Amino acid sequence: MKAAIVTIGDEILIGQIVDTNSSYIANALDKIGVQTHEMLSISDDKKHILDTFSLLQNKVDLVVITGGLGPTKDDITKKTFCDYFEDYLVVNEAVLKHVTEIIEGFYKRPITQLNKDQALVPSKCQVLFNTLGTAPGMWMKKENTVYISLPGVPYEMKDIVDNVIIPKVVKEYNRPFIMHKTILTYGQGESRIAERIEDWENNLPAFIKLAYLPNPGRVRLRLTARGLIKEVLENAIEENVTSLTKIIHDIIVGFDEGETIENEVGKLLFSQQQTVSTAESCTGGKIAQLLTSIPGASNYFKGSVVSYAENVKVDVLGLHVDMIRNYGVVSAEVATQMALGVQRIMKTDYAIATTGNAGPGKEIGDSGIGEVFIALAKPNGEVIVEGFNFGQPREKVIDRTANKALEILRKEILKNLR
Repeated sequence: MKAAIVTIGDEILIGQIVDTNSSYIANALDKIGVQTHEMLSISDDKKHILDTFSLLQNKVDLVVITGGLGPTKDDITKKTFCDYFEDYLVVNEAVLKHVTEIIEGFYKRPITQLNKDQALVPSKCQVLFNTLGTAPGMWMKKENTVYISLPGVPYEMKDIVDNVIIPKVVKEYNRPFIMHKTILTYGQGESRIAERIEDWENNLPAFIKLAYLPNPGRVRLRLTARGLIKEVLENAIEENVTSLTKIIHDIIVGFDEGETIENEVGKLLFSQQQTVSTAESCTGGKIAQLLTSIPGASNYFKGSVVSYAENVKVDVLGLHVDMIRNYGVVSAEVATQMALGVQRIMKTDYAIATTGNAGPGKEIGDSGIGEVFIALAKPNGEVIVEGFNFGQPREKVIDRTANKALEILRKEILKNLR
């Protein structure tokens, strides 16, 4: 079963907003065995919308459209639906009652004609009720293709997708199973991993595909299996993940999308009742942001000092000016003292420190662009410090530094568990 996802809105095409709706819809459809064939972003133009509908007619089973359902003149999706399906607009009384309750009951203001017009829908459509907003969704079929129109507001769209569309598709269509398993690795690049698992990859069953999803400092390996018998797919995925784990166990830190390294580190710290703090220069608080993105992080993360300027390293973290002058701000010695300083201030078991030149200019002493030092202060007072060159661009240096710092912390915690 194939789907196409279409977002309508000039604001997307000019880069004013980022389209997150398409990825959410594609992920939801994928979970029930519907493959997204293509994604399109088009302008608020009647002819463009009609041409797109015609292009997708009978090419896919589902066309899911978001946007263009608002009350203003530039929102033309409903009228365009009528043109395409040779239909006309009628008032849906249930929607009108809902809109009235929201405007007069919640917002405490008189309902206007623009508000009432939200209840206008094509006479032939199945209304997809929007419990969180005033714009209803629409479901209409032409020949072999169903066209589904959804509001562009993300939380409204998600509610209709989760509670209306997905149950409806599951009930009305026979679908194959699509199963994914994602293995999260840190510490080695895509090409090195490919070399290590080449024989394993060559022996995968034909119905299982492997995708490499690289990011700075980490690579996700996604296994995708498609077929008609769920148990066969589950067993095959499990067997191949087990054999893969034996090959690259040293770099695997978790499984599936939610098991990031910050999640893994958080679990380890929580289970050991240990704490961590950070002193960040070149990463500018990135490590702290990753750690605090996990619910419950307050149980193990105590705080951070973003010591971007030299005087903060001196006045807050307690570094000596002479040491900075002698060794340079980007040095193993400075990273070490930053880690010990924040460990002392925050009274934590572990402390991470980063200092480096993320670029793009060579403006920090004699340090090269991309040069970074990461220090980890341990509970016994010892400090591990490592130097790296993460190259360019700036964003890559920051991301790789943050991921490498968490990787170092994870390895140290695991070492002490053995």
